[in-house]
Amino acid sequence: MSPGILVASESESGTLELLTRGRETAKAFGVTISAVVFGGADEKRSERYFEYGAKELLVFPGISTSNPDPEMYVQALFEVMKDDGPDILLVGSTRLGKEVAGRTAQKLQAGCATDAIGLSTKDAELVVERYSLGGNTVSTEVIKTKKKVVSVMPRTFEATPEPTSGKVTVLEMKPPAPRVQVIERRKKTGESANVESAENLVCVGQGVGKKEDLAMINELCTALKAELGCTRALSSDFHWLSEERMVGISGKRCKPKFHVSIGVSGQIQHTVGIASSKLIVAINKDKEAPIFKIADYGIVGDLYQIVPKLTQRITQ
Repeated sequence: MSPGILVASESESGTLELLTRGRETAKAFGVTISAVVFGGADEKRSERYFEYGAKELLVFPGISTSNPDPEMYVQALFEVMKDDGPDILLVGSTRLGKEVAGRTAQKLQAGCATDAIGLSTKDAELVVERYSLGGNTVSTEVIKTKKKVVSVMPRTFEATPEPTSGKVTVLEMKPPAPRVQVIERRKKTGESANVESAENLVCVGQGVGKKEDLAMINELCTALKAELGCTRALSSDFHWLSEERMVGISGKRCKPKFHVSIGVSGQIQHTVGIASSKLIVAINKDKEAPIFKIADYGIVGDLYQIVPKLTQRITQ
């Protein structure tokens, strides 16, 4: 392969987002963009990646996606990136992606930035923006090494097509000798939620007085056909809701069409997860709450009076 940009994600949607942003960076550097596909790609899937700008698909059919092994992913990306391979690797900043990014960078002796929220170019350099100081500010970083690895926060960029023609290259890789033996796998207990892809989302914070009051919130979610999310305190501190529902810098980044914030103060650690919502409605009794600064509509009042009336009005 020739120097260029390589993107990789364990999900198709993540790959399309990375291709969308990566192809702009590729144009700025005058190089091509390629995508790694683990587990095989049929003609329909390949055409979809070409529709979003990939000039080449590097397919590893022997690498499983059902039980992903980070070591396998790292070795595959290293083999593609080393020597005269692509100079820039973009991966989705998921739990798996962040591990793969760091380990791949170490093998390549490359500079690495994780949880990127912005990519740009300046003076022939790749500029990465990411939250720092607990999400209170955005830092701008330049990776100086020849090889560069960046993990990009999911749902940061809107995937938009830009069709091109490309080729498919199938690569076989001998699995590295396992250093860890898996004795048993157990499914994680507890509720599951998919707040990241929800079109309607309701998030609750410490304004909710007790766990039993979540029943009232769930009634509103049912009326709105919305998923329920929460701030870190309600998940990590109070354990009222699972971590799958935590939204913010420590949780999920969401981009719903309609978002209702209930009893949430609006600290940056949470709002980074919902700031890209199309429409935000905030309910809080404190008129000075920071959440109102990003809300499209704000209701100042007691959530215990407002939420039941709102639910009743919607269901009428």
